[in-house]
Amino acid sequence: MSQFFQIHSETPQTRLVRQAADIVRGGGVVVYPTDSAYALGCHIGDKMALDRIRRIRKLDDKHNFTLVCRDLSEIATYAKVDNAAYRLLRQTTPGPYTFILKATSEVPKRLMHPKRKTVGIRVPENAIAAALLADLGEPLMSVTLIMPGDEYPLVDPYDIRQSLEHEVDLVIDGGYCGMEPTTVVDLADEVPTVLRQGKGESAQFTL
Repeated sequence: MSQFFQIHSETPQTRLVRQAADIVRGGGVVVYPTDSAYALGCHIGDKMALDRIRRIRKLDDKHNFTLVCRDLSEIATYAKVDNAAYRLLRQTTPGPYTFILKATSEVPKRLMHPKRKTVGIRVPENAIAAALLADLGEPLMSVTLIMPGDEYPLVDPYDIRQSLEHEVDLVIDGGYCGMEPTTVVDLADEVPTVLRQGKGESAQFTL
């Protein structure tokens, strides 16, 4: 049975956030809110937790996970960011964007694109996610909570609890956070490319 924490969406309770971070550190899989939709997350180095998320979502080993980071400085640890990319990241983070960047050696190989050696990075604008990441002190491996066969993410924490109470270790109820995916922008090459238009505005990435 999963635990169920009701955490305030604007002023997250420190005690509950710390317990949530401890669950992640202990190998748990958690459902948490972001600025675009609910997501599944686990510890960056935990292959068993990653495989559990793959089973929940029915993902093959080619599906790219995202590293959800606290801020720009943390992004620089896991991705190679040139001056042009840095300016764009500074304008748009935190926010509902996923950026594809060249990975550094800090990124586990299983999270990189096998040929391009890239990784998806994002900094959500959500107080609960920010508090959880701050307590962890490192990124979460993450994917959007879209169940197999569904077109849209799950949005109701109580429905999520009912569906996944035997599959995850914690569901964080952070209220309604939407169902629109992030805008995905490839910054790995010289010219930015919008791969998916989602919640985030994309005009600044087009020439």
